[in-house]
Amino acid sequence: MENGISLYPGLDNTLTENLQLLEQAARCGIRRVFTSLHIPETDVAVLKKELAMLLEAARKYGMEIISDVSPRTLSMLDMPKFDMSTFQQLGITTLRLDYGYEAAQIAEFSHNELGIRLQLNASTITEKILSELQAAGVDFSHLDALHNFYPRRGTGLSEVALCRKNALLKQYGIKVGAFVPSQGKQRGPLFEGLPTLEAHRLWHTDRSARHLAALGVDSVFLSDSLPLPEELATVGKLRGNEVVVEAQLLTGDKIQQELLNHTFTAREDEARDAIRAQESRGLLQGPVEPERNKERRRGAITIDNKDYLRYMGELEIIKKSQPADKRVNVVGRVSECELFMLKYITPGRKFSFQFE
Repeated sequence: MENGISLYPGLDNTLTENLQLLEQAARCGIRRVFTSLHIPETDVAVLKKELAMLLEAARKYGMEIISDVSPRTLSMLDMPKFDMSTFQQLGITTLRLDYGYEAAQIAEFSHNELGIRLQLNASTITEKILSELQAAGVDFSHLDALHNFYPRRGTGLSEVALCRKNALLKQYGIKVGAFVPSQGKQRGPLFEGLPTLEAHRLWHTDRSARHLAALGVDSVFLSDSLPLPEELATVGKLRGNEVVVEAQLLTGDKIQQELLNHTFTAREDEARDAIRAQESRGLLQGPVEPERNKERRRGAITIDNKDYLRYMGELEIIKKSQPADKRVNVVGRVSECELFMLKYITPGRKFSFQFE
C-alpha cells in the first residue's frame, strides 16, 4: 500500500512541526503527502511563505505530493489562470480536482507532458461522471481517487457508501484512498477529527487504518495535523489485501507462538464453522503438545495438536462456537471489539494477528 500523511501550511502547525512530521513519516516508510490549497481558514500569507519549503523537504524524501485544488486555489496562489507548469515548479506531483472542472478539462489535464497525475474525489464520483470522463478521452492510467474527510460530526460516510463508490471506481481500474483521524493533534477549526468513515471518528487510529485496509482501500492517509509517532508507524507498515486482527495470546508454547506470527491465506473451500489457514500445517516447526483444550467460542484461535494426527498444525479462527476437543488447543482469541473484522477474511484473503 502507498500510504500518506496530511500537511496544512497556514493552519494549526508551525513550520518546524510540519518539517518534523515529514521527517518522521519518511522514517516510517510513508511516501505520500496530501495538502489542500483551498481551505477557507488558511492564513494565506503563511501558506505562501511556508509552502515551497515544505514541498522541497517532501521531495527530498522522495514523496508524492498531492494537492487539493479548486478555482479558489488560483486566487490563493496569485495564479492568473490554471497552469500545470506552475504546480510542477512548486513540486506538486498530483492534483486532486475537487470541484469546478469539466470532463473536457480533466481529459486535457490527463494528457499533460509534465508527469503530473490527477486525482478524483472518490466520495462524490458517479457512474455519469466516469462515463463523461471516458467519452472525453481521459487517460485513466494517470488517475487515482481519494475520498473526502468530514470535520463535522455526523457527516462522514457509511461503510456501505464507501464500498459502493470504491467498487464503481475499480470497474475503471482506478485505485482509491481514504482518510483516518488521529488521536494526536487534531486539525481546526472544529478539532473533532477528520475521518472518511463516520464510524472512525471515535476509534483508535490503528483500528481505523486496519479497517480501511480490510475494506480493500489502496491508500490510507492520516488526516489530522500532527499524528502520534505510533500512528505513523501503524500507517507505514499497513499491507494491502491483508486483514490484520487484534488478538490476545493465550499460549506460552514457543512452537505455537512462532506459527502464530505468520501471515496466512484463508482456504478457498470455506468452512461453515471456522476460517481455516491454508499454509499452517506446512509452516509448523515442531510437535504441538496438547494444552488448553477448552470450549471454542466465536473468535477463538486454535491449533490442532499431535493427537489430531495429520491435522497437527491446522490453524483456525472459530466462527461458530464448538465444544472442547482434547485434540485442539485454544491458543488465542480475537479481541471482542474486533470480531466484526472476521467477515472480511473471505476465501483467498490474507490475514494475520496483532497480539496485544
